[in-house]
Amino acid sequence: MSGESDPRRPAEEEQSPASAPAGHADEAADAVAPDRPQEAWAARRDLEDHVPRTMAFGAQTRLTGGVLGGVNHGIGGGSFHGDVHVDARTHVHYGFGGPSAAGSSGEIRAATLSGIAACFADPGPAFAALVEQLHEERVLVLSGPQSSGRRTAALMLLHRLGLSPVRSLARDTAPHSLLPDGDEDTGAKGHLLCDLETDGNKPLRDVDLLALRDRLGRRDAYMVITVGPKAHLEDVEARAWQPPAPADVLSAHLRTRLDEHTIADLLALPVVTEFLARDHQPRETSAFASELIGFAAGDVSGEQVDNFSLRALEDQVREWFEEDDSVLHLREKSFLIALAAFDDGPYALTAEVSDRLYARLQETADSQLPAAVPVFGTHIGRRLQRARARRYEADEPTEWGPVRQVKAAFRDDRTSLVLLREVWTGHPSARPALVQWLQELAKDGRPLVRTRASSTVAVLAHTDLPSAMALVIEPWAASPLYGPRTVAVHALALAHRIGTPNVPEILDAWCDSQAPHLRWVAIRTHGLIGPERPVETLAALRTAAHREDRDEPDESGGQDDGQLGSALAESVELLLLSTAKDQVLDELLRTQVRDQRMGDLTMNGFLGACGRTERGAPKGRPLVLDWYAESLTTPAPAAAGIRLLMRTALNDRDHRKRALDVLSRWVLSAEGAPGSESALAHLLGGLSVDEPERRRISHLLRTLPGGDGTPTPVAQRLLASLPTP
Repeated sequence: MSGESDPRRPAEEEQSPASAPAGHADEAADAVAPDRPQEAWAARRDLEDHVPRTMAFGAQTRLTGGVLGGVNHGIGGGSFHGDVHVDARTHVHYGFGGPSAAGSSGEIRAATLSGIAACFADPGPAFAALVEQLHEERVLVLSGPQSSGRRTAALMLLHRLGLSPVRSLARDTAPHSLLPDGDEDTGAKGHLLCDLETDGNKPLRDVDLLALRDRLGRRDAYMVITVGPKAHLEDVEARAWQPPAPADVLSAHLRTRLDEHTIADLLALPVVTEFLARDHQPRETSAFASELIGFAAGDVSGEQVDNFSLRALEDQVREWFEEDDSVLHLREKSFLIALAAFDDGPYALTAEVSDRLYARLQETADSQLPAAVPVFGTHIGRRLQRARARRYEADEPTEWGPVRQVKAAFRDDRTSLVLLREVWTGHPSARPALVQWLQELAKDGRPLVRTRASSTVAVLAHTDLPSAMALVIEPWAASPLYGPRTVAVHALALAHRIGTPNVPEILDAWCDSQAPHLRWVAIRTHGLIGPERPVETLAALRTAAHREDRDEPDESGGQDDGQLGSALAESVELLLLSTAKDQVLDELLRTQVRDQRMGDLTMNGFLGACGRTERGAPKGRPLVLDWYAESLTTPAPAAAGIRLLMRTALNDRDHRKRALDVLSRWVLSAEGAPGSESALAHLLGGLSVDEPERRRISHLLRTLPGGDGTPTPVAQRLLASLPTP
């Protein structure tokens, strides 16, 4: 590999040693070599390539419709059409709780079992096979993740065998002492032990089950033991419990109270369709059924039903972080936070950065205790199952092209937003470690990592703008290095995209700031969010341009190394290539005539835009030429404006060479592209109004060499199409 620096790699990564302390990384990098900013066009491409799915273009309405604010009325404002038929049967509420739900011994009454059976969604042949195995072997170990309905499944296995009453055993019972011979015989034929406590010193062994089977046989009794995915088992084959589909669970619960006509009407509601698409847990689906029944009876509002899915998700996230470390280890909580930041990203990268966060959180929890990270032993499937996430393979964009990666994503795309909000506002003690972690991510050499640092801070800013600004964004924006400032740009742009208030006002104020670093961040961010308010954005850029005239030169003799002018031109370039390009062009034409500063800025931004091609391909189609061709077929006056700016550039000694270079590349790109060639012929004709201009264009076409050094045919055809004197 050559020794040249990668222009897409942040400068501080090329300069500073990896071992530099985090608190002095900026100073160390600044002392080694001059810093250079990444091009705005390349930075925007990185942003769009690696932005989370919830912040991609087109996701804003969905994002702000309930997750971070607002209400999404999937029930039509609370109305329900159709007859409601609710009978007098008792509605059954049954839980799918964690270990605490089954922590003590006692008898489960027959009425409770019958009520659960009435709304149990039978999974079909798989469940029948479990019933048969329990009947033959008398004891069955059922394994499944927490909140998967494994307790209800165990009760229904015993119920299918007609066993009543059922006795529940304490989960802390030693495996070797289950149902000892001297135990009082209560007459129970069915026994349930939920979430048996096991560890390395107290595993559940095969010999324990053999002895238990003998004792059960003498009593003509049966037992189901439920365990979690990480239970310590020795030579014991646990049967995996797969809960039925949420749609089946919901229908089974509704049938206990409603007639088929009302059920059909409820299931057809958009909010129900959306709920079922999010793969909720059985306990959440059971509770949702209660909400729907109450809604059908007029006791629950439409807004409550609309918001139920989000409330259930918030409860799940809160439960994760309220769990004791003995139930959910700090390392796994760190992984959940990292997955929220890197949702839909490569799993290996997410696991890598989560361990860095774990080390910082462990230091906060106990600075005397080293953060020991197990090198092996982490089961990907179980980890993602606990996180309610999925693993899959897909292409990940890189600077070398798409690369196949194993990725991880939350099953519910709202989880990352809810989780980050909960950590930031519900657990402020985690903030110092989280801020240090984000600062570390911002210095990473990988565009994906830096982008996810930005998107994470954007969510934090939406949740608590003052704290996010003070703790993260402003330190990045005030950095002497361009890398952290670019991350600040993306954080502000994404914060605005997801509906964070006051971002444009912050940028407008920074455009007139005495601090050139803040002004640079504001200028670059305006280039990204400006299409929403092009007139106001260009006014702010004009303010920044004129503010530069009043700046005092810094110690090096320049003003921020002369990069403010480049940043202004690049932001104008982005605006000219945005969805608001026609309005931006009109505003530039209006202001550049009477304002010399805006005249230079317009020329530099316009010529920069003219050099851009689709996805940056060297021989790709020029975006501005395509814009010109398109405007020739529409009433939009953009073609005249583009022609005027190009003609002005050609007649200006400061911009002529660059304009001729642009036209040369456009001519070469038109070979084999009839639409581009005809548009270019029209443009060159408009640039040859008088004789000096015609001679200039004619000379360009006559002397333009092709790829092999010979005259290019397209240049000859364009030359022939020029108007004669």
